[in-house]
Amino acid sequence: MNSPIIETLFSQILINNHNDRPVYLQISDEILMLIKNGKLGSNQKLPSSREISKMLGVNRVTVSKAFEELQAQGWLESFVGRGTFVSSHIPTFEPKKLQDSIIQLGLKTAGFKVNDNQYVANPYFIPTSMLHLDDGYPDPKQAPLQELYRAYRNQLTRSGLYDKFGAYGSPDGSEMYRDSISKYLNETRNLKTTKKNILSIRGTLMGINLVCTSLINPGDVIVSGIPGWQRAEHNFLHARAKHIGIPIDENGIIIEELENICKKSKVRMVYVTPHHHYPTTVSLRIDRRLELLRLANEYGFIIFEDDYDFDFHYNNRPLLPLASADENGMVIYCGSFSKSFSPAFRMGYLVASENVIEHLANVRILLDRQGDHILDNAMAEILTDGTVQRYTRKALSVYHERRDYFCSLLKNELGDIINFSVPEGGMTVWAEFEKNLDLKKITEQAYSKGLYFSDGSVHKYASFNKNATRLGFASSTTDNLSQSIDILKRIVL
Repeated sequence: MNSPIIETLFSQILINNHNDRPVYLQISDEILMLIKNGKLGSNQKLPSSREISKMLGVNRVTVSKAFEELQAQGWLESFVGRGTFVSSHIPTFEPKKLQDSIIQLGLKTAGFKVNDNQYVANPYFIPTSMLHLDDGYPDPKQAPLQELYRAYRNQLTRSGLYDKFGAYGSPDGSEMYRDSISKYLNETRNLKTTKKNILSIRGTLMGINLVCTSLINPGDVIVSGIPGWQRAEHNFLHARAKHIGIPIDENGIIIEELENICKKSKVRMVYVTPHHHYPTTVSLRIDRRLELLRLANEYGFIIFEDDYDFDFHYNNRPLLPLASADENGMVIYCGSFSKSFSPAFRMGYLVASENVIEHLANVRILLDRQGDHILDNAMAEILTDGTVQRYTRKALSVYHERRDYFCSLLKNELGDIINFSVPEGGMTVWAEFEKNLDLKKITEQAYSKGLYFSDGSVHKYASFNKNATRLGFASSTTDNLSQSIDILKRIVL
């Protein structure tokens, strides 16, 4: 017969029938915790499976499976005719105070020190409201998702299974993908690449992080426009680089400021979003582009060109990337399909000289052995057959209409309190609110009424403190845009 204490311990085992974890594993977890807490010592006899099943109101077979699980792990020993015991080989655990719940689900704090870097801890917010004026996301309805699904399925069912599933591939990405991206960029952006100049990545942030990890040393100087993209800046800080911000105006970053920095410090990299500067959406004027390339050649710094939404330029043909005029291999060009498909679709590419791509691929192995070659090949299929290009043209027309409609609403309904310029491209409007308006309170009130947009705090710096934010229009229908402006109007007027 077991002691009353042992029976009490087992009767307090908690079972959650709504938990996805099987009941027998919940029981084995609880018994294991009793052992680790010192409540059940070495050679301690356990109640029989029949007794425990009665205590817990479960099937005896369930308890037997829990015993078998712990025996397989070496925590319990079973002897015919004698019963089940805690193994004689385990160390002695000091008893701990019995908690209301023996098993602690989801530890909140690690037992070791975690570096508390402010830039790493910066929170992000996922809007759940129906209406949104977001950071510039695309409308997934305008993307070839069904075509991509079919292409992916085709890749799974075609021959050559060992090549796809039985061995690792190149860390550069699939050959089919790199070849299709090279041809695509040569045709649409006037680049001069081969597949050896392409590295498949999981979105822009991976590209930035990979470059910072591979090519930036602690103390290196990285320059970018202010205001800028904080996620990129956080990567600079994480690489322990010295980040220097330079001002921007209606024509992009001010190159004279960059040249002054170059005369005083050894600049390792300049990060730019020249097509539509983030967050203000302005384009880098052509003379400044050429001057930036000249400075890169003169001072030997890397230009990281983040061309996150090249395809969405409304008033005329988009300006060609800096990389198209780079003759000396100073530019690392980064693109992504997140703006063409969805932010959840993590797929992009880095373009650089062959030796840089080889170096980045070797470092990439340390983080991600390779990309998803099946997805690479599926994407290559719909690039090669023109599907992506066809959908992009259609989306451009839809977003152009939404831009015009949204800007008309802003001007007619909120023109007295919001200053903005109609963006030449991209998916957002940079909106500067009157100084006396509290954007934080406005966004909180809007959210309570079913509308989400950012309060703009992520765009504030010591040297830049405008009462402004980004209002995205591309992912909303014209009806939703009207409802959004109506809510905003009722709050501020």
